[in-house]
Amino acid sequence: MIIKKIRTIFSVVLTEAGFEEISPDKLAIEIPKNPELGDYAVGCQSMAKSLKKSPLEIAQKLAEKINEKKDFIKAVASASGFINLKLTNNFLKALLEEILAKKDQYGRLNYSKDFKVNIEFISANPTGPLTIGNGRGGFCGDALANIFAASGSKVEREYYINDRGVQINALGHSVLKDHQAVYKGEYIDKLNKLVKNDKLSASEVGQWAAKEILENSIKKTLKKVGIKINKYFSEYSLYANREVEKILKLLEDKKYVLTHDGAVWFKSDKTVDEKDRVLKKQNGEFTYFASDISYHADKIRRGYDLCINFWGADHAGYVPRIESAINDILKKELNWSGQFKVIIFQLVKLIKDGQEFRMSKRAGNAVYLDDLLKEVSVDAARFFFLMHSYNSHMNFDLDLAKRESKENPVYYVQYAHARIHSILVKSQAVSHRPLVNLALLTHPAELKLIKTLIKLPDLIEEIVTNYQVHKLPFYSLEIADAFHNFYENCLVIDKNNNALTSARIELCQATKIVLKNTLSLMGISAPNKM
Repeated sequence: MIIKKIRTIFSVVLTEAGFEEISPDKLAIEIPKNPELGDYAVGCQSMAKSLKKSPLEIAQKLAEKINEKKDFIKAVASASGFINLKLTNNFLKALLEEILAKKDQYGRLNYSKDFKVNIEFISANPTGPLTIGNGRGGFCGDALANIFAASGSKVEREYYINDRGVQINALGHSVLKDHQAVYKGEYIDKLNKLVKNDKLSASEVGQWAAKEILENSIKKTLKKVGIKINKYFSEYSLYANREVEKILKLLEDKKYVLTHDGAVWFKSDKTVDEKDRVLKKQNGEFTYFASDISYHADKIRRGYDLCINFWGADHAGYVPRIESAINDILKKELNWSGQFKVIIFQLVKLIKDGQEFRMSKRAGNAVYLDDLLKEVSVDAARFFFLMHSYNSHMNFDLDLAKRESKENPVYYVQYAHARIHSILVKSQAVSHRPLVNLALLTHPAELKLIKTLIKLPDLIEEIVTNYQVHKLPFYSLEIADAFHNFYENCLVIDKNNNALTSARIELCQATKIVLKNTLSLMGISAPNKM
């Protein structure tokens, strides 16, 4: 990882320059927008405040110390107080050799091999088929799980099934089509025809219908889109095993609850959640909050170092109370030193022919994920969902996703992979290829492509820190851009220069490796033909 190597160099030169109080881990290392300035840059402004020196003075001194090392980088101090770093060609050659040697393992890390991660995502109520809204959380959660696995972590993908309570009763009434029916749609009509016993209660019908929807709709859709769930966790099991009662007793014994108006309330830390929350109603019924505390206590007991939940925007207001329960109570009482993170993703609008499709399970006009996949490929669906950051509202342009042109980003990226494969097939006919000399790769387009390819390990490390999986599709587009630029400016198979041809074929092979690995992290195929 290049950024890690840069920090290692700075850990030495900061001490040699007399700036040992500055931690290299705190340095802001970035890639300049203008490539002529360098490949990486380190700003000295924050150091200047701590050291009470000018940024330029610090930059000049550190640049001198770096250049004395004659290592993999050359440093230049800029007038604005940045240290611009340029990777040497020999170092780029070594990294290219690393890609070619590691192949499908390139980019994978092993620094977190003992780190256990639980990622709970989708977790749609089993009251209807998965919608495109569920798809957004599903694809993002799956890609993040792939990234953590690539970092070396032990990852479990989990789906929490809300299979009890008000919505299950509502599902039962809807299937029975009585006066309390809530959900509508073709799937409700089909379930209604399957009900064999007219003496069943709405609750019993709801439980049966939820299992039918989970097994014959939700799980089938997940298989279709390539999402493998390691663990399905039933909310109902928490009550069957009396786990909710046990966690409530723990909270009562530790004085974290109060009784008021016949109900049991969770005493919130007002700095996190603004008011107390009901755990047990006056009629003795437990709330969803009680279920969630019990559920997360179970997760904690399973020994994860990090628990991540993907929730839709309609659950954003629920985050403070669950964070309060976990961080202020469960961590302490269950002796857990791990981390808990909720990722909120915003709403999705499907745009077709310039018009928006409305989504609502209740109204029966939801846009189901299965319906979307009748229009576009799984690859296109994944790419389009992944390329938007979680906190941005998303318009899924159906017309663009179906277009077979460079305007369609997933087509553009996959076409680059297919073009590389074609070049490699043609190159097999080239005879008398000499031993490969990668030092011949000196054209600006060649160097730019190599510098793009070597970013993958750092990108994986970055995403396991900030969870921003939308950077993956944009990185794949960056690779495709760099490759197309190389292809347009450099003749790959030059019959008059076998040595250069051999080097450029190896560069094509390396590009194919990194592009395929990046697509694989997104769960997207890398076709050899388009």
